[in-house]
Amino acid sequence: MKRLTIGLAVLALCLSSCRTDIVYSQFSPISSDKWNVDSAVQFDYSIDDASVPYRMLVYLRHNERYPYQNIWLFVDNGARKDTIEFYLADDRGRWLGDKHYGFIEMPVLIEEEKQFPDTGRYTLTIAHGMRDSLLRGVTDIGLEIIRNGEK
Repeated sequence: MKRLTIGLAVLALCLSSCRTDIVYSQFSPISSDKWNVDSAVQFDYSIDDASVPYRMLVYLRHNERYPYQNIWLFVDNGARKDTIEFYLADDRGRWLGDKHYGFIEMPVLIEEEKQFPDTGRYTLTIAHGMRDSLLRGVTDIGLEIIRNGEK
């Protein structure tokens, strides 16, 4: 009985320490692995607590057919538009990021301490800013929003 009690206490401690502060995580697939320059990806999300800051990350998933070392993204949150460049491969052409079953996933921090003015619904759109009108090799675009602190 004593072992069971200790085991349950350890399990409860482990589960409470695994608390996640992710408030939004969504991926949008790019059809046929060809991202059209006119096709912005839109993410609609809700913020329930405007008293804490948030980290915002964009995820780009691509395959080996992606032809460039870098990518330019246009990120628009309705109040501000940003142009972001990040590298997907090093100088020797080796892919950066995490490799998973046929694709490479690269996270990019776009806001470290985003303070939302109020609770409610928000929209973020992402479009590519590359010269190719059909950018091949991109499979998914994702957005993750993580609560940064405690009240």
